[in-house]
Amino acid sequence: MIPRYTRPEMAAIWEPQTRFKIWFEIEAHAADALAELGVTPEDAARTIWDKAKDAVFNVARIDEIERETKHDVIAFLTHLAEIVGPEARFVHQGMTSSDVLDTCLNVQLTRAADLLLADLDRLLAALKTRAFEHKMTPTIGRSHGIHAEPVTFGLKLAYAYAEFSRARDRLVAARKEIATCAISGAVGTFAQIDPRVEEHVAKAMGLTPEPISTQVIPRDRHAMYFATLGVIASSAERLATEIRHLQRTEVLEAEEFFSEGQKGSSAMPHKRNPVLSENLTGLSRMVRGYVTPALENVVLWHERDISHSSVERMIGPDATVTLDFALVRLAGLIEKLLVYPANMAKNLDRLGGLVHSQRVLIALTQKGASREDAYKLVQRNAMPVWRGEGDFKTLLKNDADVKKYLSDAEIDEQFDLGYHLKHVDTIFGRVFGAA
Repeated sequence: MIPRYTRPEMAAIWEPQTRFKIWFEIEAHAADALAELGVTPEDAARTIWDKAKDAVFNVARIDEIERETKHDVIAFLTHLAEIVGPEARFVHQGMTSSDVLDTCLNVQLTRAADLLLADLDRLLAALKTRAFEHKMTPTIGRSHGIHAEPVTFGLKLAYAYAEFSRARDRLVAARKEIATCAISGAVGTFAQIDPRVEEHVAKAMGLTPEPISTQVIPRDRHAMYFATLGVIASSAERLATEIRHLQRTEVLEAEEFFSEGQKGSSAMPHKRNPVLSENLTGLSRMVRGYVTPALENVVLWHERDISHSSVERMIGPDATVTLDFALVRLAGLIEKLLVYPANMAKNLDRLGGLVHSQRVLIALTQKGASREDAYKLVQRNAMPVWRGEGDFKTLLKNDADVKKYLSDAEIDEQFDLGYHLKHVDTIFGRVFGAA
């Protein structure tokens, strides 16, 4: 995490003080459950809460203890004992470090998912608003980067809306899958702690009990979580790349908002660069980069090892913080995106009507020409237009072979822009619903 790409709400989830607060809550809830079961004194459980529930844990002191013990959970428990006093001997009864670490990590990932879902909601709202704003704004569709047939700018945004709607559904599923708790002791057999303790802690922490753990929660859950973040990042980059292309000088159909006093270049005062979209491309690459280590973390030795630990200490904060920043930046970009319908219209006409070639092809076949002959007739009139040698419609009307099948009026009919947009309402209904 670096401050430049970090929002405070997400960063707070990963701060040491937050982590230690969650560790304490796990231990304290477990102490409550043990007291209810008669394993430990009830007054000890109350004392643990009373002494430490409002405590500000001394991070420097915990770090000092860890330098000696070489064990972070023991360092925390030692510091907690300094706060709680003698009743701290009833903390961590029958538990192992992974019970605390894994349950805490899943609490943090669940909270991070909630922020990311809110980010997606803002982005979806922006995409929907702008999609309806430009529902019938004609623009050129491109395949291979080359002019193809007309679409609308609203359809481009509706496509992104549908994509991020799927992303939201996946994140909801990933959140559910990661929201598990393990308080099962060494190697996960509950030999030293009753399974009811796990159930109590899970309920208190907003999680569900892990059906079966070893000494750790299975890492396929985490792999799916980070893979989901990677897919969302790819969708963000896809949309950012679309905007980057549309802002190119030769295209200029849409453009990032350029604020008063903003500078595009230290050397060239005229520059207005797509810096937000380019930044999103880079951030998306980083989020995807965390997916492979998460997948590799699935493979642990026997009941546990800690090869996953160092990875998760980095990718947990970095992936969620980076994607959070990226989604909020993308939402703001869409909200303020400058759209130029006049340039879209100009680009639509740039190829002298060639974008209607398929309609002419189909019309010829419907009038009796074979598909092979119709294709040749259309292509031989299209190629001169590519070279700047005339207008497509005029060339067709002057082609005697074409005129054997189509009258001037019938040729004119094939150049109706509205024909390409007749199902926009149907597509919008599929994406956004009947409303």
